[in-house]
Amino acid sequence: MTELEKGPRGLRRGRGARERILSASQQLFRDQGINCTGMDQLCAVAEVSKRTLYQHFTGKDELIAECLRRFDPDILPEVFDRTDLTPRERLLAAFDVHSPLCPFIAAAVEIPDPDHPARVQARTYKKAFAARLTDTAREAGATNPEQLGEQLALLLDGASARSRVLNTEAFTTAAAIAAVLVDNAIPTAAAAAAAGASAVEQHGQDHDDDDDDAGRGGAPRSGRGAVAEHPGQGHILDRITEQM
Repeated sequence: MTELEKGPRGLRRGRGARERILSASQQLFRDQGINCTGMDQLCAVAEVSKRTLYQHFTGKDELIAECLRRFDPDILPEVFDRTDLTPRERLLAAFDVHSPLCPFIAAAVEIPDPDHPARVQARTYKKAFAARLTDTAREAGATNPEQLGEQLALLLDGASARSRVLNTEAFTTAAAIAAVLVDNAIPTAAAAAAAGASAVEQHGQDHDDDDDDAGRGGAPRSGRGAVAEHPGQGHILDRITEQM
């Protein structure tokens, strides 16, 4: 005998229909878009009648919102809840976990009404995601965690959109830029010590070079070559290129 459960309207139906509807919706919305997916097609793929579908969901709007709620309810726990990674490593690991196109961005593009339940859910998720990045940045010791969190969130969304538009992979480049942003925002004792040691060594070299130049009637060495010997002081694009 089929096991039954109560629905939102007190109706009884076979267990599993709701999950099939949601699974079919997620697949169709991802593969062909929200607006191109009709209820008849959705019912056919989920193997349910329209009557059954409407017993579970009041309409397509509610179904879309529920799909988004189920996509990532805990905000990337496979990254942010990892204990084997440092906070800095978790920030960068977020760029290794991504879908071909963020479903929240896709929903916002297809649905113009800002008060639509799916748009509301998309905004809620994006704010929560940025908050998790900010919390991790704070844990990592960022001088301005809110700024870094927003920067990384923007970078992730941009990579997702660009990957879809160009039909190519943009997350590798985004990850290289993220590493630069993170390094600039999170001072470390090791980096400070290394910079100090380098500065002392460079000062000694410059002093010797100045003496040599002065002896030859030349000017002290300066310019791009000198700057490049100080880690972190070169142009940001140079650092990005080195990491790509």
